[in-house]
Amino acid sequence: MSSQHLTEYEDASPEVRAVYDDIMQTRQVAQVNNFWKCLAAHPPTLRRTWDSLKEIMAPGALDSLTKELIYVAVSVTNNCPYCIASHTAAARKAGMTDAMFGELQAVVGMANETNRLANGYRVPLDEAFKLD
Repeated sequence: MSSQHLTEYEDASPEVRAVYDDIMQTRQVAQVNNFWKCLAAHPPTLRRTWDSLKEIMAPGALDSLTKELIYVAVSVTNNCPYCIASHTAAARKAGMTDAMFGELQAVVGMANETNRLANGYRVPLDEAFKLD
């Protein structure tokens, strides 16, 4: 099966349509995006992924914008163009400004640089940073 197979709503099984309906209702959108249409090739993965994402991305101790910013940062680090684009759009919808995006990218870049330096130099962990 092609990794680019998209299951459209009208071609979806009742099980997939139920997930699509939940996505559209939860996100208040008219259609699901291509990520979900690809996952629909395996309905158990579609359901499991949607349920997990819906739970994790709901407001909690962290607000929705903070969660989307973290998602963008991880997506940049993992080099996932699709996730960068979709979660940048979600972060903008949640209130991210151009200035926030710029600072986010600066933090991502700096964290990646200093992580690699710490790993390369094999910097020993300070006693003050160790957990009990």
